[in-house]
Amino acid sequence: MDSKLQFNTPWILRRADPYIYRHTDGTYYFTASVPEYDRVVLRASRTLAGLQTAPEHEIWHCHEAGPQSMHIWAPELHMVFGKWHLYYSAGDKAHPWHVRPYVLECQGDDPLTGPWVEKGKMKAAREDKFSFRAFSLDGTVFQCNGAFYYVWAEKVGVGKGISNLYIARMKDGHSLATVQVLLSTPDYDWERYGFWVNEGPAVIKRNGKVYLTYSASDTGINYCMGMLTADEDADLLDPLSWKKERWPVLKTDWDRGVYGPGHNSFTRDEEGNDILVFHARTETRIEGNPLYNPNRHTMLQPMRWTEEKPIFSFDNDTL
Repeated sequence: MDSKLQFNTPWILRRADPYIYRHTDGTYYFTASVPEYDRVVLRASRTLAGLQTAPEHEIWHCHEAGPQSMHIWAPELHMVFGKWHLYYSAGDKAHPWHVRPYVLECQGDDPLTGPWVEKGKMKAAREDKFSFRAFSLDGTVFQCNGAFYYVWAEKVGVGKGISNLYIARMKDGHSLATVQVLLSTPDYDWERYGFWVNEGPAVIKRNGKVYLTYSASDTGINYCMGMLTADEDADLLDPLSWKKERWPVLKTDWDRGVYGPGHNSFTRDEEGNDILVFHARTETRIEGNPLYNPNRHTMLQPMRWTEEKPIFSFDNDTL
């Protein structure tokens, strides 16, 4: 029997960058980065709570060498253009930080059994001479007014580089139809701890608005969530259509002992309640490089809404 949902506490251990997709038939699918960063996994359940103990299926493993041979990060499962697609990022053992976004396409109706085929690196529009030429990752997909959009993070500049968020309209499940548009860059101090970072975009729509959350700063205790908002009927490829929140919408809660919340997604429970899905840590002392510390755990949080926007808070701990 499924257990009761647990909020603002570790729910699925050692699974970072969590993504939950609820299909039209009611099935829930869960995927996330595994600590080894070497494979893509999926779980399925008829209930949201059941994902916690559902068996995990490996649907793809990294290559032995070359592109897609390490740093398999942030997988997301989407049904777009009539087929299951799996979006993820991957590096190269010979060049670990040559991280780029890639796509798998399912040739069957069941994403657990596939078969899955590699569609290669996400393809930029013909006129786009910039996208996916540098460290780029965390691609997500959303639909609005009949069009599919792809949002991702990509580094620019010299030195450590600056990770910005970009958006483009999609041509099909593995290529873009339009040139990239810059959505957000790390303007504020809370986006600049350790690294200057905007990454991990996720989208939820409500009341005629598109809410795009993202994560900022390094992957330790300073990791946090920001948000952009646009009208559904606006030109989503116009940066002026989006308004950026001045302050993080979710950050470390020292009293609750939840540190570095971020890289979120959204789902709904069986009753239609909106649920925030995110990862966070439960300790402040991190051994070694935070990126390779496995103790980022998937957590859930019930969402609250005002007329204007969602409210994310660790005080939201019951439905």
